[in-house]
Amino acid sequence: MNTSTVELPDWLEIVVIPLLNIILALFCAGLIILAIGENPIEAVGIMLKGAFGYDEAVGYTLYYTTNFIFTGLAVAIAFHANLFNIGGEGQAYFAGLGIALVVLTLDQYLPALLLIPLAIAAAALFGSLWAFIPAWLQAYRGSHIVITTIMFNFIAASLMVYLLVNVLIQPGSMSPETREFATTAWLPFMHEFLALFGVTVTRTPLNLSFFLALLCCLITWIYIWKTRWGYALRTAGQSEAAAVYAGIKPKRIIITAMCLSGALAGLVAVNELMGVHHRLLLNFTAGYGFTGIAVSLMGRNHPVGIILASLLFGILYQGGAELAFELPKITREMVVAIQGLIILFSGALALMLRPWVVRVYLLMRPSAINAAAS
Repeated sequence: MNTSTVELPDWLEIVVIPLLNIILALFCAGLIILAIGENPIEAVGIMLKGAFGYDEAVGYTLYYTTNFIFTGLAVAIAFHANLFNIGGEGQAYFAGLGIALVVLTLDQYLPALLLIPLAIAAAALFGSLWAFIPAWLQAYRGSHIVITTIMFNFIAASLMVYLLVNVLIQPGSMSPETREFATTAWLPFMHEFLALFGVTVTRTPLNLSFFLALLCCLITWIYIWKTRWGYALRTAGQSEAAAVYAGIKPKRIIITAMCLSGALAGLVAVNELMGVHHRLLLNFTAGYGFTGIAVSLMGRNHPVGIILASLLFGILYQGGAELAFELPKITREMVVAIQGLIILFSGALALMLRPWVVRVYLLMRPSAINAAAS
């Protein structure tokens, strides 16, 4: 029986198979840790404690998770249109420029209730604009979206260096960064927000953009699976010929999907610039755009899966730092290698365990065997 044609329930595709891949990756990582003379069980305990053992650790874990949700959703929405957006870094970078232009121009005049929504809208707009050009080149000139989005990452980085060194730099500063934003452009930190309800937690970079990320998950789910626009996007992604036959215009879908993808990636700048740094500076994207590819693949391009995968990478980032500190034999590079194993098993080898899961599912559900055979 060809197991690749068997449809599995969403809970198996989105939760069980990625979880099995993670367990297999962690098993291989445990063998490496054991080989260098450390206890894998102790290492896992240290990592989990570093990610969830105290309120400050939780704050940092969710702070990283927020960025991964944005970039994971960005990759997912493009992937549903059969597009591979590798330009999340550049789109987030350019979105940071949009925030800076709005905030630096208006932060002395507008209250927070007006300035913050405008800055968020600017981030989404500039991110979508930076994605629009590769989308147009793909739709109307046949340029491959992977190549153009990678190129635009470098263009965005070079443009930002020029602007921050020669144009937007704070007068008298030796660092390539803008002046600090006025407090009216700051997103409230989570510890400040929780203090309004009498909850006291340690100060961390976690801010209200975490709720924005969760809202984007809900909107993305509604758009892709509950609207006719999402249906058209998925149809064009699965079969361009069927989409044309149904009256759907694939070129329009390419541009729409990439612009939405760029807007989501651009919201990373909201978390980093309005929530944490409060100024535009170099390299604030810190590789989140590339990690978002693994997050999306691990989460099966579904918002629920992306939340879980983002949380996992948040644990790896925060808990991995704690692990490298507590166990000197496990260096930061080894933590990156563990992350790489998870990406390998969840990306390149994502379907390796699927045939086994299908067989077990068919054994547990005999009625599904006839459907699979037909």
